[in-house]
Amino acid sequence: MPLIALAILVVLAVIALIPFSLIQRFRMGTARRQARQWVATLNLVAIAFSLALFLAGALFTSQWIPDAFTYTLAGLAVGCVLGLLGLMLTRWERVGGRVHYTPNRWLVLTVTLLVTARVFYGFWRSWEAWRASMESTAWIAASGVAGSMSAGAVVLGYYLIFWTGVRRRIRASDPARG
Repeated sequence: MPLIALAILVVLAVIALIPFSLIQRFRMGTARRQARQWVATLNLVAIAFSLALFLAGALFTSQWIPDAFTYTLAGLAVGCVLGLLGLMLTRWERVGGRVHYTPNRWLVLTVTLLVTARVFYGFWRSWEAWRASMESTAWIAASGVAGSMSAGAVVLGYYLIFWTGVRRRIRASDPARG
């Protein structure tokens, strides 16, 4: 029994910290930063790896959740468009031979709120679907997993395109490359 109480306490603590983590995510996502080649490359590789795993998970999930893979691909496409928009709206500066960038606040806020809203909606919908059909497993399909996967794919698509653009911008401004 103490382990269950401890697990519940940890879950409640994590839930209580969500607003603080979102505020911090927004602050860090809109800060002016120096564009570094190794950071952009590392982020791009990590996101590509995450995206490959995410798409494999969506394909696997689509065996039980109708349209999970389709929603994921649609979310990825929307995220890629938002990534292009993010690159266009990012403020770029060249100071002392170095490139600095400041992402657009409104776009970062939009992506952050989209994911936040989808997560909270997914929790609520899962709870309602589970209460409505306690005796069957159909609640999993009705819980909105496909939509949540779509929201996750939006974020991955956004950052895939954004970091690709940052990396290209750094390479294009490098005087050694000519």
